[in-house]
Amino acid sequence: MPTSHSRIVSYSPAYTIVPTYECFNRCAYCNFRTDPGKSSWMTISEAETLLKPLQGKDVCEILILSGEVHPHSLQRQAWFQRIYDLCELALAMGFLPHTNAGPLSFEEMQQLKKVNVSMGLMLEQLTPELLKTVHKHAPSKLPEVRLQQLQWAGELKIPFTTGLLLGIGETENDCWETLEAIAQIHQRYHHIQEVILQPHSPGNQQTFDAPPFDPHQLPRVISQARQILPPDITIQIPPNLVKDAKWLLACIEAGARDLGGIGPKDEVNPDYPHPHYQALQEVLEPAGWELVPRLPVYPQFDNWFSVELQTAVRRWRRTSPPTPLLQGEASTLVPRLSLRRPYRRLSL
Repeated sequence: MPTSHSRIVSYSPAYTIVPTYECFNRCAYCNFRTDPGKSSWMTISEAETLLKPLQGKDVCEILILSGEVHPHSLQRQAWFQRIYDLCELALAMGFLPHTNAGPLSFEEMQQLKKVNVSMGLMLEQLTPELLKTVHKHAPSKLPEVRLQQLQWAGELKIPFTTGLLLGIGETENDCWETLEAIAQIHQRYHHIQEVILQPHSPGNQQTFDAPPFDPHQLPRVISQARQILPPDITIQIPPNLVKDAKWLLACIEAGARDLGGIGPKDEVNPDYPHPHYQALQEVLEPAGWELVPRLPVYPQFDNWFSVELQTAVRRWRRTSPPTPLLQGEASTLVPRLSLRRPYRRLSL
């Protein structure tokens, strides 16, 4: 296993499937959603048509990314079944699914574990102050609801990705508290693969009237995050939201080691196209960094799966370049920050 000073940056060759853009939340910064009833749901046959040309290519991860159907909606069961069926299809066609579909019940997560090698949910920010502003019309953005997902994922032994959205009205201390909450849960369950640090980047659909998060501040945030998070959690940044090559390199030098899923389109930030692999290589290699593909699950979690999923993962590990276990530049000299607002109701 490489040391924490390894000059490796990883990414996931990915393709995104959207079961539906409909979402009952109305986050002020969202550039993804449509109103319930305003867009059709993807059918299994439509998904199969999209995935067939990808077979035999380099694409490994199929990200199932969906708008949210209200937990008490009559459509909830059909929505969940569609997500499950799309994951099952992706597996049958030789891909590895990763689902991010908003907060799920414990039972829904338990079911999706059967057909996913990893799952994810952005915490964004845990401060309840945002419920008065950007999350005012977003019932599922309750901090305790989203934090509960991380705990359930740990209990269910689901490899998990989470992250922060930067520049939506939070304070610096809010950021550090959210990172500390992630660290606390991971120290109990050891299941969080990656933490994404995503700068707010304005798009054409949003109603949130605020400037983008200053990319010049991102290396400092990454450096602080690296001090707070355990070393076995990889910090991920989206390269399409850090366009300047100089600052992308600064983010990597500060401790980011993954560039996330790179595919034809960033569905969450459609105004910001993903850079091509070759373009990223041209930035990283002269600076001494090696860009390598990875699977949507890290090797230390392979034995958490059913026999069927283990077989699917092994098949990809045999045919893909070996991806080492990535470690961040964790400092043992800086004490961990403590939460000002503990979330005791979750019994962390």
